[in-house]
Amino acid sequence: MRNSSPKKFNSNLKFVYSDNNSVSVVFQDNNLLMGVVGEFNSNLKELEKLTKSNIYFRGNSIIIRNNDGKNEIIKNAIQFLSEQFINNGSIEKKDIISSINNFMIQEKNNKSKENIEYIIKTPKKSVIPRSERQKKYVKALRESDIIISAGPAGTGKTFLAVAVALTMLLEKKIERIILSRPAVEAGERLGFLPGDMKEKVDPYLRPLYDSLYDLLDFEKIQKRIEIGDIEIAPIAFMRGRTLKNSFAILDEAQNATDTQIKMFLTRIGENSKIVINGDPSQIDLPNKSNSGLNRSKKLLGHLKEISVVDFNHNDVVRHPLVSKIVKAYSDQNNE
Repeated sequence: MRNSSPKKFNSNLKFVYSDNNSVSVVFQDNNLLMGVVGEFNSNLKELEKLTKSNIYFRGNSIIIRNNDGKNEIIKNAIQFLSEQFINNGSIEKKDIISSINNFMIQEKNNKSKENIEYIIKTPKKSVIPRSERQKKYVKALRESDIIISAGPAGTGKTFLAVAVALTMLLEKKIERIILSRPAVEAGERLGFLPGDMKEKVDPYLRPLYDSLYDLLDFEKIQKRIEIGDIEIAPIAFMRGRTLKNSFAILDEAQNATDTQIKMFLTRIGENSKIVINGDPSQIDLPNKSNSGLNRSKKLLGHLKEISVVDFNHNDVVRHPLVSKIVKAYSDQNNE
């Protein structure tokens, strides 16, 4: 059963540097300390494995022992995980992986103050950008009328866009969220699938549902869908419409043709945003040259109202193997 109000922790951490290449992170709140350490020290063990360092838990402190540079990385990671536990009440493996990403190394002691503006607070969790490009993307989602993003799977393109859209809906800055993607795999065989039109296209829209359910309770999402506050539909359903007071996201745009992307972009109306997301390396169209994603970036990237964000394998926040897989395929394609 969820608490009606989040528990408050003493988030002040003290750092003690020793001559033997060690840093002690001293916690003022034991509950926060235990949350960061994890059950049976599982979070610390994961940090040790990822950074190849020695990390100990003694009393009210976490002790890091490595070279100065590695100590700073892990110290920043512990700061990040402390904030994650305060915001969400839990720490997942992906948070531990993200805590040592490049942006954590670069921002050092000023991280929490500089990044607070990028936190997306939704009813179920606070979403924190994991890389510099993700921060740039969140800023664009909030400030630009049209955002075009391209990059590999697992970089947060869809999830962050849905999170920002949901907060704007709940804050009544918009009246409706529209989530769309091409049903490319079905093609002309769509009519042979069982069920009505919704049942035919839902399998292709499942990732969009998953993002919503991760951010807001299932019943509340279903109610929003029923009353029309959230609409999920194939791109073909967008033709001829004008989207006002809306946040529209076209996902898997690498499988949309140039004509389809142009049609989707020109739906924009008063007080609306449009997001185009895709992975150019995963085009499923019979003729890959028909994909309109890269062309839209080239044609429209110079317009000041439009932001273009390109992600790469360094921005992947899923299992660490995903980043390595993406890089391996990218390197092979560049040979």
